[in-house]
Amino acid sequence: MTDSKFLTKLGARIKELRVAKEMTQNDLANHCDFEKASMSRIEAGKTNITILTLHKISQALDIDITEFFKPDGVLGD
Repeated sequence: MTDSKFLTKLGARIKELRVAKEMTQNDLANHCDFEKASMSRIEAGKTNITILTLHKISQALDIDITEFFKPDGVLGD
């Protein structure tokens, strides 16, 4: 899997989990203390986020960080 494809899949997984929690992008960005534009870039796979950023997102979504990497998530396919 290319780096670009990985980031795109990770962003899509973040969005999927956010929507499941009935949060807007703005809600999630606020919980993480990010700008909405940053959250938009993350979900679009346009930025290579740090593990600390991913940790903040998992805390804001109230999920374990491993949820991003389950077989039906980023590592699926």
